[in-house]
Amino acid sequence: MTHIVHPILLAGGSGTRLWPLSRKSYPKQFSKLMGESSLFQASAERLSGEGFAAPVILTGADFRFVVTEQLAAVEIAPAGILIEPEGRNTAPAILAAALSLETRAPEALMLVAPSDHVIPDAAAFRAAVQAATAAALEGALVTFGICPDRAETGYGWLEMSQAPAEGFAPEPQPQPLKRFVEKPDKATAEAMLADERHLWNAGIFLFSVQAIIAAFGTHAPDMLRQVRAAVEGAEQDLGFTRLAAEAWAKVEDISIDYAVMEKADNLSVVPYAGGWSDLGGWDAVWREAGPDEMGVVVTEAATAIDCHDTLLRAEDSHQQLVGIGLRDIIAVAMPDAVLVAHKDRAQDVKKAVAALKAKGAAQAETLPRDYRPWGWFESLVVGSRFQVKRIVVHPGAALSLQSHHHRSEHWIVVEGTARVTIDKDVQLVSENQSVYIPLGAVHRMENPGKVPMVLIEVQTGSYLGEDDIIRYEDVYARGQGAKG
Repeated sequence: MTHIVHPILLAGGSGTRLWPLSRKSYPKQFSKLMGESSLFQASAERLSGEGFAAPVILTGADFRFVVTEQLAAVEIAPAGILIEPEGRNTAPAILAAALSLETRAPEALMLVAPSDHVIPDAAAFRAAVQAATAAALEGALVTFGICPDRAETGYGWLEMSQAPAEGFAPEPQPQPLKRFVEKPDKATAEAMLADERHLWNAGIFLFSVQAIIAAFGTHAPDMLRQVRAAVEGAEQDLGFTRLAAEAWAKVEDISIDYAVMEKADNLSVVPYAGGWSDLGGWDAVWREAGPDEMGVVVTEAATAIDCHDTLLRAEDSHQQLVGIGLRDIIAVAMPDAVLVAHKDRAQDVKKAVAALKAKGAAQAETLPRDYRPWGWFESLVVGSRFQVKRIVVHPGAALSLQSHHHRSEHWIVVEGTARVTIDKDVQLVSENQSVYIPLGAVHRMENPGKVPMVLIEVQTGSYLGEDDIIRYEDVYARGQGAKG
């Protein structure tokens, strides 16, 4: 690239259409849906290297340590991680990123991208970004449109002023953008597919910091004032930038399309002919995974017998999911929940989440594996007055110094070595050794080693909730009652 581009990765959202794998507690961008890397990691790697500055990440407080851990795993150091006090859609998030860059790089080009998309050909996408830089440097607000291959009703569309003279070329050039089109019905989508002026709206943008701030000043001045107050009132917390909650609460919940793009007159679009998917449903996962000659996609712990056009996905290696004689079916098995749906109803999975939430089922929003800044845990057995957990602590990590009102705990180390504090006593507990934590004792668990430490925790008591914590010291600066 001839001009440095600053990636802005949007890593919020709940991903309800990919339930039960994606949930509010751990949305799809952090999951390994398509390979050994998460979608978030793949997005960060795609927008790194020559021509790219370190990325700025927008996310929520619950995911801040997941973001840092996943970036570290792929050896990418972010320029900043902005913490949104609550989700306010893409317009405020993008504006906050622009204002954070304004003081240190006012001439910068921002490439805004969701972190949950699949773009297999990273080089082709970088070439499309390169093709867009000249227009962005001249003040255009550039979006990227996907050359469609089907009459998709689940996406918004874009209409160019005219079809490209040479069709959808491998090396695209920015085109004048006429309008944004809402998600169409089937007949409208088929008509747009036949017209080479139409593209899918990918929600990816390139513009200068100055141009997008000016656009908000013209089309959403109230939002500009409120988001600027949230940025100027932000606080630093362990390397994160927490936007000011009071100012942020006043910001409208609205997309960048509605707030600015549909009102602006300096729009361009780059037609992108490479592979792309937003994995907006299990039907998209089935399509991107590459069905076999029978249209079947299975994971290692799944078996298909006489099935057609079907996805069978089991997430636990101890499970075996078997389908017999299935047609156009999606079946996804998790340890605590199973989804079975007709492939044509993939977009209705979010209705299942709403129904489960209405009846108070924890599976609606929470995974059985609970991620923490120090590692993760999962419940193995739960009774009326006891609970058994598996706990994994990262090398060098430590839980907070804490005590409990209502429970005592037994810890059995099964892998690695734990440094355990119980009141004034500190001891090393190795594999096949155990220790007892009396009710009310001030305690801490640490992993002093270079490999993950695994232990089994048995809790007993009258109340076993994660909020039964009195916290005394915490390297992650969490407050009283915070989990883990």
